[in-house]
Amino acid sequence: MNVTKHFLIAAALLAGTTAFAQAKPDSKAAPAPKPATLTGVVTDSMCGASHMMPGKSAAECTRECVKGGSDYALLVGKKVYTLKGNPADLDKYAGERVTVKGSVSGSTLNAESVNPAAKAKKKTHKKS
Repeated sequence: MNVTKHFLIAAALLAGTTAFAQAKPDSKAAPAPKPATLTGVVTDSMCGASHMMPGKSAAECTRECVKGGSDYALLVGKKVYTLKGNPADLDKYAGERVTVKGSVSGSTLNAESVNPAAKAKKKTHKKS
């Protein structure tokens, strides 16, 4: 009888612990992707803003690093987003300033479209 009582108590504790663990929200879950349009330079996740291949352009360095296993990335100011999307589209704009429309989840930008960024207009000063 004692063994049966101990078994039932252990089973109840196990069931309660399992139910509690399943009901507890996962605080490490990735945030839901948010729609975004970002403008920056296509680079790679290893180099970011500082390309390290002497004698290579930013585009050449980006392509070499991606061939070596690095991900494409978008440098926006000082923030680097890992770019996920069509590799051919991303490769075409390596080292160039682009506008990417897609969704951001943490530091990952899922690209739906990639286009050349609009040229910045020069400010003109009127003389009075």
